Amino acid sequence: MPSARRARGLVVLTIGGTLLLGGLGGCSTTQDKAAAHRAESERILEAREKRQQKKKQERKHDKEKG
Repeated sequence: MPSARRARGLVVLTIGGTLLLGGLGGCSTTQDKAAAHRAESERILEAREKRQQKKKQERKHDKEKG
């Protein structure tokens, strides 16, 4: 029966290795998605800052006028 145990062990190692490789392959996709999300967030924050600066300048200009 030792050969049956050995075969079962090899099957478990094979399945585990396959899952590990699949997980590692998925990590790059997850990292790519995270990087894209960070870039999008950065663009949104920059656009928001520009809008706020523009409003601030307009208010300053209105105070000087009024």
